[in-house]
Amino acid sequence: MSPYICFTMSLPPGFLDDLRTRLSLTDVVGKKVVWDARKSNQAKGDMWAPCPFHQEKTASFHVDDRKGFYYCFGCHQKGDAISFVRETENVEFMEAVQILAGEAGMPMPERDPEAQKKADRRTQLAEVMEAAVRHYRMQLKTSAAAESRDYLARRGLDEAAQERFEVGYAPDARQGVFTALTEKGIAPDLIIDAGLAAKPEDGGAPYDRFRGRILFPIRDARGRCIGLGGRSLDPNARAKYLNSPETEIFDKGRSLYNHAPAREAAGKGAPLIVAEGYMDVIALVQAGLGASVAPLGTAITEDQLRLLWRISPEPIVALDGDRAGVQAAIRLMDLALPLIEAGQSLRFAIMPEGQDPDDIIRAGGKSAMQALLDAAEPMVSLLWRRETEGKVFDSPERRAALDKSLREALRKIADPSLRRHYGDEVNQRRRDLFTPKRRAFVQGGNAPRKAGTRWQPPPPGANADTKGSLLAAASGAVEDHLREAVILAILLAHPGQADAFMDELERMDFSDPDHSAIRDALVLGAPDTDREKIAEIVGQAALEKLLRPGHVHNAPALRSVDPEFVALCLTEELTTLSAHRGARAEIEDAIEDMGEGADEGLTWRLSQAAEALNGRGPGTGDEDRTEFDTGPNGARIDKDERSAFQALLDKIGHGKGAP
Repeated sequence: MSPYICFTMSLPPGFLDDLRTRLSLTDVVGKKVVWDARKSNQAKGDMWAPCPFHQEKTASFHVDDRKGFYYCFGCHQKGDAISFVRETENVEFMEAVQILAGEAGMPMPERDPEAQKKADRRTQLAEVMEAAVRHYRMQLKTSAAAESRDYLARRGLDEAAQERFEVGYAPDARQGVFTALTEKGIAPDLIIDAGLAAKPEDGGAPYDRFRGRILFPIRDARGRCIGLGGRSLDPNARAKYLNSPETEIFDKGRSLYNHAPAREAAGKGAPLIVAEGYMDVIALVQAGLGASVAPLGTAITEDQLRLLWRISPEPIVALDGDRAGVQAAIRLMDLALPLIEAGQSLRFAIMPEGQDPDDIIRAGGKSAMQALLDAAEPMVSLLWRRETEGKVFDSPERRAALDKSLREALRKIADPSLRRHYGDEVNQRRRDLFTPKRRAFVQGGNAPRKAGTRWQPPPPGANADTKGSLLAAASGAVEDHLREAVILAILLAHPGQADAFMDELERMDFSDPDHSAIRDALVLGAPDTDREKIAEIVGQAALEKLLRPGHVHNAPALRSVDPEFVALCLTEELTTLSAHRGARAEIEDAIEDMGEGADEGLTWRLSQAAEALNGRGPGTGDEDRTEFDTGPNGARIDKDERSAFQALLDKIGHGKGAP
């Protein structure tokens, strides 16, 4: 027999509950099975696989991750994470606990001969709390509680609702519950240790903690009453809400109001809603939104956040629409950022100014609340709101400060893939903020386009005679692709240059998604982002693909240490790319206008364009000495593109009867 077996009943109170909370049964079982992707729903913690306990080919083994249990419909094996490890590893109970504790990063407790006594005492304290709940429920029916009953009725809690949520009342008496429970034979020390009464410092008689308050029982995930929350109706009370103190059975930082019923409702598909207080939760449940919980008078803790994710992968945080509510949402976002992962996040539904969920439901019913829940924002929206709302970015210093704060926030995200997606979204919002009209222009050339149109490069191509040289054989699209790669490669080698070319980079449309991702990472991280950081964001494979073509990794600027030379190379590449795209945009404009029928105005415009491309005014005969020209639509045009324009002009002149 294992040396641990005699230690089974010596675990500290709450150790196994803590262990189960920290572990995902899906992760534990997933090491032994292959999930059936067709039947499984990972987002809901509903997983299926062939049973590991008997030979079969069908997926009859079911894991309910939210409830923490498995069951096989074939061999009828069932249990939790501990029993699964016991069966699959052929170990005793305490050895299975030790294995799981190691996976959860929890040290095994030392031997404690008094552990069983402590467990028994926790059971006694829970029984004392149940006796107190019954006492307070009876007090709500007395004449002294008339004002409280009226208040509950105004808030929409009829007798059935009061019974459902076990609402009670503590009269304004110094020893009301203490006397009632001691008369039932309950020891005074148990009443005090349960948090129902306190001993004064002068050694006098114990007094009730809850007096003149409406009371809401707080139950744990197994349905045991572990604490109370009291709401005072006296406007002069020192605290509007008062919770039980920390006890052997009550840890408010690791408990949720309405935990067990909300978990059951979420398991049936209801969205998990996190409200601020008891009355909000009750109003939501009464409106049919049963998967609703609340923290207990403090900001949500990391332990509570993990409890929420055990219930649902994406809870909706519905906070009051005042400054305190928004600040609470921001604190929660900062807490969650290092913990989020694929399929595990939060959404935020901020109520209108001065209103809470209870107000919304009483005014507009469930449909009004549901509309706000449906419009809940992802965390990235709250992050952007926190960094930009009410601020003006009219100087380089202010924009740099924004970039710095965004970088610091994104660094908190541990998952590299998720951090990249957040970076993509933040960069898109940043570009929209600083260059809101960029999509109305041809990228690179800044040439205005017709509404609803956008230039697209022609497909790449190469003939058999010249395809040995990619650049020589390249169509405009392939050449653009290579120039993009050269520009990015130079910036990777010389990240300090990114600031000087920030505007050009933000306006540029890249033909390759990987190029866009690298550009975004450079823009967000400038000027202190090195290649290793970029690789962490976009992936090493994207960088290797970028540098693979010979024209890229042989670019002289990559090996130069002269910043002026590097800047000149970047200027040349950006200008050439801009001019080539502008020329093709001019051609496309002319082709579109041809489709509507050529006339003297079109011919005259193309004539002027051709003369501009030749670098001279009409009839001057001046020698062309310019490298780039400007077309009638404002685009910069390389002289190498003149022939295309002239051919187009000739086509119109001969085919349409132009004068």
